[in-house]
Amino acid sequence: MIILPAIDIKGGECVRLVKGDYSTAQKVIESPYLAAQRFADAGANWMHMVDLDGAKDAKLVNADLIADVAKSSGLSVEVGGGIRDMKAVEYYLSHGINRVILGSAAVKDQQFVIDAVNTFGDQIVIGIDAKDGMVRAEGWLDNSEINYIELAKRMEDVGVKTIVFTDIEQDGTLAGPNLKQLDSLIKSVSCNIIASGGVAVLKDIKNLIELNAYGAICGKSIYSGSLDLRQAIETTRNS
Repeated sequence: MIILPAIDIKGGECVRLVKGDYSTAQKVIESPYLAAQRFADAGANWMHMVDLDGAKDAKLVNADLIADVAKSSGLSVEVGGGIRDMKAVEYYLSHGINRVILGSAAVKDQQFVIDAVNTFGDQIVIGIDAKDGMVRAEGWLDNSEINYIELAKRMEDVGVKTIVFTDIEQDGTLAGPNLKQLDSLIKSVSCNIIASGGVAVLKDIKNLIELNAYGAICGKSIYSGSLDLRQAIETTRNS
């Protein structure tokens, strides 16, 4: 399992939210460059970055900053937030980003997902964000009538290989990931599943390894100090 420490960008700063509520945004480190350097120093190979402004505004907002942070870090990077068309996908993939995450587009524009997967293959990741099992979009502000497993199966059918699953109720809470929903998802599709939301302590990492999750995104736990990133990475390598 891979550990993906997270950097969420809002207004050019590295922040964390609680349950996706933009009003809870709190700056967690002096700069995203410093965060990325610390991740690399701890032994991370991957980093997860989100343009929060982009997710809300449905367009790229902090893309130049994200690409620059990614380049300076030397890490493999996946990026989500505001990626709504092929031009946005191409921008990131031509600026050193390894994978792009399509979230709202998976709900609202399946043809775009199909075209992106056909063109870029494994570099396209789908982000499924759910509350009470139902998918949300547009920076988690819009409800849908789609169950998270139903959407995952649709994405599997069009060739998607990797899914980031976030239980919004757990995100930013340090209350542990939703193991029940993750287990159901992992057993329902053949896609690689990256768990996001709620990871707090080393036990959470061990639980996700037992579920056979492909990856775990860790944000607030790292910044708060409840999870030692180096120890988490070593745990996955020894499992």
